[in-house]
Amino acid sequence: QVQLVESGGGLVQAGGSLRLSCAASGSIFSINAMGWYRQAPGKQRELVATITSGGSINSADSVKGRFTISRDNAKNTVYLQMNSLKPEDTAVYYCRADVIVRKFSAARGSWGQGTQVTVTS
Repeated sequence: QVQLVESGGGLVQAGGSLRLSCAASGSIFSINAMGWYRQAPGKQRELVATITSGGSINSADSVKGRFTISRDNAKNTVYLQMNSLKPEDTAVYYCRADVIVRKFSAARGSWGQGTQVTVTS
């Protein structure tokens, strides 16, 4: 079993910064991609940014130049540095990891419980 624990959400004024962290633990052989998604009230969950174990990054156009994703493979942890926050960034942010639990098994996606980010104008 794999657990993803997020931290770092909160309330911030527009233009401010927050840093999210997500640590994976449990039965982990290796982790392929890790990433962040968000879901605003009344909207579908959307991709924010992902990063592979090799460091390749994919991010939404809406956050490019403001958000930076990084990871520490030794700690099975992914981070999201969010700068120049806007009210439209308000959402629950979810961590996701594609985890391989044993050698030669397929990767399975696991989700964190979500952390609220609220940006006031």
